[in-house]
Amino acid sequence: MQRWRGLEAVPTGWGRSVVTVGVFDGVHRGHQQLIGRAVDRARERGLPAVLVTFDPHPAEVVRPGSHPARLTTLRRRAELVAELGIDAFLVLPFTPELARTEADVFVHEVLVERLHAADVVVGRNFTFGHKAAGDVALLTRLGQRFGFGVEGLDLITDDGITFSSTYIRACIDAGDVAAAAAALGRPHRVEGVVVHGDRRGRELGFPTANLSTAPYTALPADGVYAGHFEIKGRSMPAAISVGTNPTFSGKERTVEAYVLDVDEDFYGFEVALDFVHRLRGQERFDDVTALVEQMHRDVARTRELLG
Repeated sequence: MQRWRGLEAVPTGWGRSVVTVGVFDGVHRGHQQLIGRAVDRARERGLPAVLVTFDPHPAEVVRPGSHPARLTTLRRRAELVAELGIDAFLVLPFTPELARTEADVFVHEVLVERLHAADVVVGRNFTFGHKAAGDVALLTRLGQRFGFGVEGLDLITDDGITFSSTYIRACIDAGDVAAAAAALGRPHRVEGVVVHGDRRGRELGFPTANLSTAPYTALPADGVYAGHFEIKGRSMPAAISVGTNPTFSGKERTVEAYVLDVDEDFYGFEVALDFVHRLRGQERFDDVTALVEQMHRDVARTRELLG
């Protein structure tokens, strides 16, 4: 898959293509359906499928300080859409200038002049352009003018729940990682670099890998989870703690993983944590003995749930 940042990175002479546009944070089941339709359409036409996304999240520019929790890193987003068959991944830096671009100008400069769209596939609720003035109806009219087809797909629903990034963020914020996984089509993943902690876990018999995560990463509610620790293609079961370590009067929120049956030095490595089950909420224990006893139970439950 080709990866481009900015319109100027699109190769000169790029031919016609089938395009889908959106933030696609999470690449959840609704996104997967949308991308799958774009890829199918591209294959039918014998054209490449291009996905256009934005960085940072448009809400950060349009509503400064809002900073929606990020479900996927840009790199992870690219990996996931490549697996779905996308041929080119275009990241448009979302600037105040882009936010002020009128809808018809955006279509002409991005979809027509640069990507030579033959078809555009978007969600039914897709909006674009200055103050989100553009919608699927306008896009359809512009497609008729500029010679490309438009398909607006309904969002996927299940038991009355519409799968959206907003819904998934709410699930994660509540610690309901099972519901988040159902909407994502896979466990929620948090990525980061392993850094040195206070080494208290090792002193208690449970050496942990402490993650430093990027700002605005969507972290599950404070508590203990069963999941997988991913490093360089290896996947290992882990008991994961998110919180402030109240037993030791901690104040800073941390993410740390005890990798079962492994005692290796992971410091400095980029790793990922996949959250599969919530075991319990964060608790403050009266003494270290009670904490260690609970940690043993957490590890046993993790082993049971993950097999």
